[in-house]
Amino acid sequence: MKFKKENILIVDDDIQILELLQRHLHSWSYHTYKAVSVKEAVQILRDTQIDLLITDLKMPEIDGMELIKFVSEHYPHLPKLVVTGYPSLQDSLVAIKSGVVDYLTKPFTKNELKQAVDKSLGINNETNGTRLNSEIKTDKAYGEIIGNSEKINDIIQIIERVKDNKATIFIKGESGTGKELVARAIHYQGKFSRAPFIAVNCGGIPENLLEAELFGYTKGAFTGAEKNRDGFFQAAKGGTIFLDEIGNASTTVQSRLLRVLQEKEVVKVGAQKAEKIDLRIIAATNSNLKELIKKGSFREDLYYRLTVVEIEVAPLRERKDDIPLLTEKFLFKYGVEYKDRFIKIDPEASAILFRYDWPGNIRELENVIQRAVIMCDKIVTVEHLPDSLKYNIDFPEQELHPLKEMEKRYIQKVLNATNNNKTKAAEILGIDRKTIRQKLSG
Repeated sequence: MKFKKENILIVDDDIQILELLQRHLHSWSYHTYKAVSVKEAVQILRDTQIDLLITDLKMPEIDGMELIKFVSEHYPHLPKLVVTGYPSLQDSLVAIKSGVVDYLTKPFTKNELKQAVDKSLGINNETNGTRLNSEIKTDKAYGEIIGNSEKINDIIQIIERVKDNKATIFIKGESGTGKELVARAIHYQGKFSRAPFIAVNCGGIPENLLEAELFGYTKGAFTGAEKNRDGFFQAAKGGTIFLDEIGNASTTVQSRLLRVLQEKEVVKVGAQKAEKIDLRIIAATNSNLKELIKKGSFREDLYYRLTVVEIEVAPLRERKDDIPLLTEKFLFKYGVEYKDRFIKIDPEASAILFRYDWPGNIRELENVIQRAVIMCDKIVTVEHLPDSLKYNIDFPEQELHPLKEMEKRYIQKVLNATNNNKTKAAEILGIDRKTIRQKLSG
């Protein structure tokens, strides 16, 4: 494969490592710049178009973590790869939060470096035909939104249009699809990102407290109100307030919210005087508000005020192309957190993740990967996945035969481990003895 001659900046105070990295990168037709300090690296970044940063963490004077933070702030689209001889859990977590794509520990092989560089630059190397078993293009991130599907790209295009104004936005989608991540992207990718972002779960605050928490209250407004207090709306001044599960708001809160949208002002509970506010309101729900309107539990006029711009976040089953990226993200996150290393996933387990319908959406996928990382050593395999995934999948007809063979092998492994005790095996697998016989004979 021929590569474009990208400019790669290598930063390390160890001259031997610099020369080794440069030699490998030149063999793959990359152009390199070398720096032995963060100060020198910053000067190169300011004067040169760089496509990838490779940096050590432990360096004299200013360390590599400060360089990563500098790049994240001033060159947010520049991919970052860490190569270090002193790995630590804390450094790994900080690096991840700062947008590092991959994290190599010295000593490393040439092939490991190649894979890390390819992944950082978004080069998708097909391997054995399984989509999940290809190198993951982890540059496909927008804020905290991870995805490369058409539906995610559509959402990003809408965000790009609304991020710099304060139009009211309504986000709808099933539970676990990432509605709050979309709201955060709208806020933090736009020009108001330095202002507050306040997230409120309207379904998580008791109905009798939600009004006071949102709008604030004056001293003596109700029992226990011992002093004046601002609410979430005042706290979000100049920024964004995100009202999650707005369908759970009481009719009183709905009336007050309508006034906020109409008049751009808030009246505290117990107060007479209104306070002008300047902020953006983003609301979200997994409920069908039109059905709630028909039932009389949600105001129609508020609905139309909230839905100036609508964004629908598709369920994971409708954007399965995003599963590889999300899987890679969670393997990286929990591998570092629980194992202090990077965890991989084998092709059979990947295939199951790809074919499952994910009724709990991204939240369910994250939970599955988190559990699998805890249960495995270095590689997530089929045995580390919950039985609900392995035996509750609708497979396309042309894929049934190889998958049935894979399933047979797994069942046989469980039988071997239980000395052919079908009752015990059925208990482990979450199926009955009859189903075991059917699957082995089918």
